[in-house]
Amino acid sequence: MEIVDLTATIGVSAFFADDQAAITAGAEPDGFTYDGEPRTPGFDRIREPGEALIVELGMSDGRFARGDCVGVQYAAAGDRDPVFRAADHAGIVEGRVADALIGRDPAAFVENIAVLEEMEGVHSAVEYGVSGALLAAAATARCETRTRVLADALDTEPATEPVPVFGQSGDDRRCGAEKMLLKRVDVLPHGLFNSLKKVGPEGKRLVEYLAWLSKRTDELGPAEYNPRFHIDVYGMLADVFGPPYDRDAVVEYVDELRRAAAPYPLQIEEPMIAANRADQIAAMGSLNDGLADADVAVDLVADEWCEDREDVMAFVDADAADMVQIKTPDVGSLLESGRAIRYSEGTSTRAYLGGTCNETVTSARASAHLALATDAAQVLAKPGMGFDEGYSVVANEMYRTLARHRRSDR
Repeated sequence: MEIVDLTATIGVSAFFADDQAAITAGAEPDGFTYDGEPRTPGFDRIREPGEALIVELGMSDGRFARGDCVGVQYAAAGDRDPVFRAADHAGIVEGRVADALIGRDPAAFVENIAVLEEMEGVHSAVEYGVSGALLAAAATARCETRTRVLADALDTEPATEPVPVFGQSGDDRRCGAEKMLLKRVDVLPHGLFNSLKKVGPEGKRLVEYLAWLSKRTDELGPAEYNPRFHIDVYGMLADVFGPPYDRDAVVEYVDELRRAAAPYPLQIEEPMIAANRADQIAAMGSLNDGLADADVAVDLVADEWCEDREDVMAFVDADAADMVQIKTPDVGSLLESGRAIRYSEGTSTRAYLGGTCNETVTSARASAHLALATDAAQVLAKPGMGFDEGYSVVANEMYRTLARHRRSDR
């Protein structure tokens, strides 16, 4: 069998591309959009419709495999690739990418990914989507699950139980959280605290929200339900306090958040956003050390300046965070995301397989297989910002795959 065709069709993703710099600087919402001018190069407006490039790979036996190229919601933040414009990349996929892959054996997953990764000047979203098509093709050719194809490539033992799913609420942080509690979601609710207005004066609104969330968890969940709270604050602690981050006032505030969330464990994503990776690692490491010295049991999650495998390795080596997000469309190929997850094995840093609400069902299902193959600490419910849909996509893909594994192992 061989690859005989590779096509690229312009499509839509499940959310939008947002100018993070403009929003965190205080851009005022105007309905679902924002007033003001964009601050990040490549954006025409602060909020733009998300795009996808649908990749379809044809095989000589008449079967097809699909992957979707998508960029993250907060494109071009930190050292991420520019806003993903599908039309700019369709010719690359149908041109030199297709030329390099047509005629190859679809079962040779690792070798085909190597061909893709060796190409220069390819947007990370393209690597992500084409690798998804190559993964689906390999699984089809081998009559195997995508999880086991990835596990074989990464030399891992796949998970035998679903990986904990992390739900994100968007701005509907109370109703969204209640949906998650009713469905017994493992990790919740993200919260989207991306402005000082949402965090509140001196951070008090965030404290109040966590206290409400803890109380609502007691009311809606059974006694044995013990979710983990994960809050993304988009660097707002830097705006509330400023450096240095290991001083008493900052540590005391984080401890106040912990007490509000109690008895449920708390992890905080992106407490500050620095100007570069080295400063980000130093700032997060400083806060981590301060929390440890004060015996404040709150985990820190790295996101910004943690975009590719090299970044992940730097954060892990510096022990600057308790968890690193592997943001799949930024890292590149699915295999490269798997390598990034594996790097944290045997360390004190856990790997969270994330991504973005701005993906598609196709890319989300591929990520679910990678989560199982690497037994990641948690996996993001995606795509979209409505929670229910993304949760059903990721959770059901894992349920189906594990059931298939159990049947084949009998």
